[in-house]
Amino acid sequence: MTDRPRLPPGQQIAAPGKWPIVGERQAAPSDEPWSVAVAGLVERPRCWSLEELRMLPWTEQTIDIHCVTRWSKFDVRFGGVLLADLLAGAAVRSTAGFASFVARSTRKHSTSLALAEALSAGAMIALEADGEPLPRQHGGPVRLVTPGRYFYKSLKWLERIELLAEDRLGYWEAEAGYHNAADPWREQRFLASTLSRQEMRDVLARRDFAGRDLRSLDATGHQLHGLDANGSLLRNADFSRASLCNANFRRANLSGAHFVRADLRDASFCDADAEGADFAAADLRGADFRGASLVGATFVSPSPEPGASPAAARIDATTHFDARSLDDLTPEQAAFVRQVWK
Repeated sequence: MTDRPRLPPGQQIAAPGKWPIVGERQAAPSDEPWSVAVAGLVERPRCWSLEELRMLPWTEQTIDIHCVTRWSKFDVRFGGVLLADLLAGAAVRSTAGFASFVARSTRKHSTSLALAEALSAGAMIALEADGEPLPRQHGGPVRLVTPGRYFYKSLKWLERIELLAEDRLGYWEAEAGYHNAADPWREQRFLASTLSRQEMRDVLARRDFAGRDLRSLDATGHQLHGLDANGSLLRNADFSRASLCNANFRRANLSGAHFVRADLRDASFCDADAEGADFAAADLRGADFRGASLVGATFVSPSPEPGASPAAARIDATTHFDARSLDDLTPEQAAFVRQVWK
């Protein structure tokens, strides 16, 4: 047993009864009946229909969901088949060390897990949530559920499992820079930036990030007023204490980005993906968040100093939100924004 807290660091509890929708909402269109196939390093490759899956040993697990976009949902009861029970019918070879899980999605989303870790964690092929069939927007009719990992390791719309000798990074890990280990208590959210120091200096000097992939960029404390980051990929970028007046973050991917104590007066975040972004103590007067996705975003956080005031973003009547963006927030964050947004 460990004494780790139930809520991992950097996470917030979603509103009661709310399961935020992150990513695509529907599987790829297909006329084929749904099935889950097991292939690769197995003696008996085979395919199960949804009806055949329900005939396998059924199990239920109540788990806590921890999304990489910084929201958590406690006590979700999933019903389905343990991965161990599914693989028992395929006779996994001793050379198999990893499992690749592939979705029926437009972009063929996938993820991977070390086989031993997946089995010990109790990974399951889920068909139900809280006693009801899994909704399509949450991965139905069948998804992988991996307890104890960020939820991108619980792949929506599962249709294929391939047993491999070596790891094959999934879509989010290879394309989006998400951490392959995905341990919420170690905050293994994103990989480090691949930019050299000289490349980082050059891109910061130009103040033109438009359309570029600059995940995990470190721009802490930089003078970047007027920055053009339209359509850029800035997951996990750190803009803490940076000067970003009039910056253009329209349609940018800012998932997990840090804007703590940044000057963001008159900055535009219209239609941006700011899921899990941290705006604590930032100056947001005149900033525009209309159309932005703010699932798991932070605008106020407790001070690390005992008895000190919370680190609260500066928001007033000139800050622009819309109803959808505010609905994305956790109850605590939404209450704060509505209280100061006059």
